[in-house]
Amino acid sequence: MLLIDSKDRRYLLTLRPGAMFHTHAGIVAHDDLIGCLEGSTVSGSTGRRFVVLRPTLADVILKMPRGAQVIYPKDLGAILLAADIGPGMRVIEAGVGSGALSMALLRAGAEVVGYEIRPDFAARARANVEAWVGDEVPYRVEERDVYEGIGEVGIDRILLDLPEPWRVLAHAETALRAGGILLAYLPTINQVAELRSALRASAFGLARTFEVVERTWHIDNRSVRPDHRMVGHTGFLTSARLMITDSSRDA
Repeated sequence: MLLIDSKDRRYLLTLRPGAMFHTHAGIVAHDDLIGCLEGSTVSGSTGRRFVVLRPTLADVILKMPRGAQVIYPKDLGAILLAADIGPGMRVIEAGVGSGALSMALLRAGAEVVGYEIRPDFAARARANVEAWVGDEVPYRVEERDVYEGIGEVGIDRILLDLPEPWRVLAHAETALRAGGILLAYLPTINQVAELRSALRASAFGLARTFEVVERTWHIDNRSVRPDHRMVGHTGFLTSARLMITDSSRDA
């Protein structure tokens, strides 16, 4: 459940009978929230009012427990389109972090295998995914290093949230099907330049790099202007497709 107060502060709750939610604006009984219709308004113990809604995936991602920094919602939507994610796609996701991208991929209908070298991140991703979509989804996380190889073949998409994705290209050429898409999410342009150089020497083509900048607007009668705060640079997205080379054709 998502509670929103009069100042647009958002609180994510897992409802439990008999439990209480404590905030500086007052106490709200979970029993008063259970069974509420979305869009209802409830009052706390101090009279402060909260709007009650079911959280969107973006709400959950920004509020869920995490160890690693999550990929922001503005980038998740772009990743789904740039990597052309759809139902039944077999996806390798390396560097699962807190599971934000995994959740978006699963909602789009993909079958996801995650590679994560840190056991605490792997456990956190599994827990967050299970809390959001349950455990009956095509999702598993392996505690392994993608730099050392990829165990699957015939994969449709490979998504990398790693500091050195160029080290994965040789493995990706073997694991991906022809025409499959590789996409890397990187924070700095120096990393992007290193990746693009390695892509030019690989079997990948049609490389493309972009970033997404989100700016909201303040609109109140005649007061119309951009908001003072915005979600600016968070990461660069680089995608490329696996081509058929002469050597692969001969094989």
